Amino acid sequence: MAHVSQTLAKSGKPFAYSPENEQKFKELLPKYPTTRAVILPALWLAQEQDGYLTVEAMEYVAKRLEQPAVAVFAVVEFYTMFKTEPTGKHHIQLCRTLSCWMRGYEDMQKLIERKIGIGPGEKSADGVFSFELVECLGSCGTAPMMRMDNRYWENLTVDKLSRILDACKQGRDPASEDTQ
Repeated sequence: MAHVSQTLAKSGKPFAYSPENEQKFKELLPKYPTTRAVILPALWLAQEQDGYLTVEAMEYVAKRLEQPAVAVFAVVEFYTMFKTEPTGKHHIQLCRTLSCWMRGYEDMQKLIERKIGIGPGEKSADGVFSFELVECLGSCGTAPMMRMDNRYWENLTVDKLSRILDACKQGRDPASEDTQ
């Protein structure tokens, strides 16, 4: 948990679910056998609300679920889907594990770095892109792949990824570029 504790300071702003998310939270509770089992979806609601998780949001979730804060912080630290700082409008998570490596993720990484001008762990100055390398995203049969805009982009080629990034840079829907 060094990542969370070392990189995340308190924002000083109290956190609470929006009325819509409060309703969703209440609907979640009876669907799970224990409140500990609700940590993931409760955190997801908080992140969707603000775009990332502050210390206050994590503490809020812990309190609402009557769980130790460290249990919630550990979940945030473990899962790459949770962010503890603001990301770019298009947050790219490029898989680098074995299947993606064998099928050319390194070429995709070089393209992202060249076309967007940022490396792993960085955000573009205009805030449009952020980029990170992640471990398995669970789509090994369609490698190389990335997750961006809450969507999987699979069977990437340099040409396909270039079109997707160009669409994002031009403010177009990148889904229109997701062709085989």
